[in-house]
Amino acid sequence: MDIFQSIILGIVEGITEFLPISSTGHLILTSKILAIPESEFLKSFEIAIQLGAIAAVIVLYRKAFTDTGTLKKLFVAFLPTAALGFLFYKIIKSYLLGSETVVLWALLLGGIAIIACELLFFRKNPNAPEGTTTISYPQAFLVGLFQAVAIVPGVSRSAATILGGLFMNIERKTIVEFSFLLAVPTILAATGFDLLKNSSSFSSSDLVALAFGFITAFAVALFAINFLLRFIKTNTFILFGVYRIVLAFIFWFVIF
Repeated sequence: MDIFQSIILGIVEGITEFLPISSTGHLILTSKILAIPESEFLKSFEIAIQLGAIAAVIVLYRKAFTDTGTLKKLFVAFLPTAALGFLFYKIIKSYLLGSETVVLWALLLGGIAIIACELLFFRKNPNAPEGTTTISYPQAFLVGLFQAVAIVPGVSRSAATILGGLFMNIERKTIVEFSFLLAVPTILAATGFDLLKNSSSFSSSDLVALAFGFITAFAVALFAINFLLRFIKTNTFILFGVYRIVLAFIFWFVIF
């Protein structure tokens, strides 16, 4: 992987990490378009590059990480993903990461689910309490269960957590921000675990590529987070569902 490719992937990661369209899925598909040879480093890169995006969350929501109650709820929500990720790490790394077929099916079905849920189930509740501190511990755990589904590339961690929260009648902005915060322990753990196993095999050029991707993802994610918060004030997630479906069909029938 050269620096240009790592910057492109960093842009893709920064834009897609917090939108309900699957950053990992987009990274896999973009890697195919850029003809980057599949390797263990590429799979690790697709995990570790997410650190750049969550660094943006830490900067923008630094006060939230000083609140003990919020940290406890994030820990509770993190547990299901941590357990499943640890148990199925080899399967995920060997068979799911890098599989465009898995990604495209997940994008398609996830897009249909988003549209169906928005049209049939979700209604704005003006009485719903706002702020991530209003999320209870049981709700946090259930959001974590939804997030665990996103160990399948293409599902989208953001989509899973947001839909799960909306099903529990958590206020829209509140669950979106909780999803931002939950990304931090989830991605830190996933990246740390993967790097612990594989970083010794990285070359110096691999580390340079990762650094460029990290910086790019961080800068772009700052704008993506603000965009999503503005978007949800007056819009549903239906547009993202349509995008997922269209993207899946484009890759099936045009690119592949």
